[in-house]
Amino acid sequence: MGNFNTGFWRSLNQAWRGFLYVWKTEGHLQFHLFAGTVVLGAAWCFKLSRMEWLLLVYAIGAVIATEVINTAVELVVDLIQPNFHPLAGMAKDVAAGAVLVAVIQAVFVGVGIFWTPMRNWIGAWLP
Repeated sequence: MGNFNTGFWRSLNQAWRGFLYVWKTEGHLQFHLFAGTVVLGAAWCFKLSRMEWLLLVYAIGAVIATEVINTAVELVVDLIQPNFHPLAGMAKDVAAGAVLVAVIQAVFVGVGIFWTPMRNWIGAWLP
């Protein structure tokens, strides 16, 4: 049982170290975390349902996870192919494309959830 606990905490520490590396080096992750925080603040202000919160958290998590994976792919490609190669560039582009797909999905989720509350809030301010 001791080996499990030691291995678990070591793995958790390494994962945290990796996340902090991405946080320190990738401005896109910082932006996504900021945007996610703003979205969750709006969810709190609009008193969204539990299901809406879960969908938003899932969408935000998908964007953050793909950004972290994208960074891992970029690091491995740079390690394997430090010089320019078309396939290395394409691997990086494909990984970035995964982030784009997650962002588009998150935008659709956000628009779907916030459309009616925002319309009602804006309508309350109009004469």
